Amino acid sequence: MASRPRSRRLRRTLLAALVASSVAVPTAGAAGPAAVPAPVPAPLAPLSLAAPGELAARYAANRSAVLAAEVIADAHGDHGRAATLRAMAGEDHRLLSFDGRDGGRSVEVFGDLTGATRIAVLVPGSDTRLDSHRFRSGAAALQRELGRGTAVLAWLGYRTPATLSAAATTPGRAEEAAPLLASFVREVATAAPRARLTLLCHSYGSVVCAEAAGRLPVAALVLYGSPGTGAGRAADLGTAATVWAGRGEDDWIAHVPHVRVPLAYGELGFGTDPVAPEFGARIFDAGTGGHSDYLRPGSVSLRNMARIVAGRDPADA
Repeated sequence: MASRPRSRRLRRTLLAALVASSVAVPTAGAAGPAAVPAPVPAPLAPLSLAAPGELAARYAANRSAVLAAEVIADAHGDHGRAATLRAMAGEDHRLLSFDGRDGGRSVEVFGDLTGATRIAVLVPGSDTRLDSHRFRSGAAALQRELGRGTAVLAWLGYRTPATLSAAATTPGRAEEAAPLLASFVREVATAAPRARLTLLCHSYGSVVCAEAAGRLPVAALVLYGSPGTGAGRAADLGTAATVWAGRGEDDWIAHVPHVRVPLAYGELGFGTDPVAPEFGARIFDAGTGGHSDYLRPGSVSLRNMARIVAGRDPADA
């Protein structure tokens, strides 16, 4: 019986910490180093997969944009960012888009996008940056698991919040990101009308996907390591896509209070746990991993999410 009081104390402690961090927003929201300057990216033509040459030209244009940003970062004295950008300009990086401003945005392709009949879009959570190797390696692992005829698009298209920040407990960043995600997914759907599209949304990225869900022409929406979506039920997301949810046994996010607290400037928390029965998502086995392990090669979670992308039921559902 002692476990229940401890559980309640943990929830109260976490909730108090979330509230305390949210109260700091007006005074601490502008803190942090200034963004490294970067040039305004040249406008790109709408995505077209009609000819391989068009996609190759887009990759080349974005490689040039990365190199231009690298020169400015180096001149600014941020040699770490410059090194990241030099690596991104390598032939092994194929970027559908790039913008080096305000921390940086990019969309990277893994697999053969031109011939893909199944396309997964990865939407990351907190603390994902241009130099986040785990995000890129996870995308590569998913594409390898899927095999031929597939592509994975690693969409770093928004200003992700820091994990230990008020921004990670409120929907503001997600509300900013949702129109950008919806526009991108619609562009992909137009360019590849015969492909099955799946959205895979990690942690705070699941809040982004939920905000955009009603505007996304996707077959499946996968929420993993999610703190909640802001919706009380999967049906409230306004999507015809099949909604899946999974959480690893060692994921610390299971201990985040699933609350929505009204504040003077918005809301704190994201409500119903997506793996709870009352949310109404289809549940897949995510194995024993922690918060950063979902796309680890050989994992149960990677295997099951690949099956969902392929239009199959998870093996352990």
